[in-house]
Amino acid sequence: MTPQPPRKGHARAVNTIEETAIALILGIMTLITFVNVVLRYLFNHSMIWGLEATLILFAWLVLFGMSYAVKVTAHLGVDAVIGLFGRGPRRVLALIAAALCLLYAVLLLKGAWDYFAPFAGLEQTGGRWFPTGFIKTRDQAWYETDSIPMFDWLRFIEGPMNEGEAYAKLPRFIPYFILPFGAALLLFRLVQATIEIVQGKREALIVSHEAEEAVAEVRHMNAGD
Repeated sequence: MTPQPPRKGHARAVNTIEETAIALILGIMTLITFVNVVLRYLFNHSMIWGLEATLILFAWLVLFGMSYAVKVTAHLGVDAVIGLFGRGPRRVLALIAAALCLLYAVLLLKGAWDYFAPFAGLEQTGGRWFPTGFIKTRDQAWYETDSIPMFDWLRFIEGPMNEGEAYAKLPRFIPYFILPFGAALLLFRLVQATIEIVQGKREALIVSHEAEEAVAEVRHMNAGD
């Protein structure tokens, strides 16, 4: 894979957020699972909230990972048809694919926001496909997770979000925040990738010839036996 040039400003900040979050989420998931196994088999006890927390963290990992994979060109794809064309037509096809991906990311961001907004006491967007403004939405900020306990250091949100009433469990808008945030990150990375294709710094959004390289490597290894 071609080394990525050093980034500056906001791009570097987003890159740091993604890599740190992915590493942190993996670490926390591993720790919770390990502790739960030890508690269950050695002490006949378990953290009831462990499974739900792990599932939420896995969803965060996937949604962070989809944008990060665009950045490092790790998404797999089939380029059998693209390979039949020359460099110029391949670039045009890559730009068409990028435009479709950008459209998808915009639709995904709208859907993600509209799902998340009620749980945070915010307004959904109007319009079936594209946002046409904000519309009045029923407040669902009092919805809680099933088993994850509320952290005391988060009690300050009870005033503005739950009309001063205490949360017994972690409110759902906190884990659901990854939906619009992850979709926005995906859109940001796709815009970056599209600009790089236009500038000739990148050929496509997907990994190219990965299968062919793997087969060639195996053939080389077998030839050496």
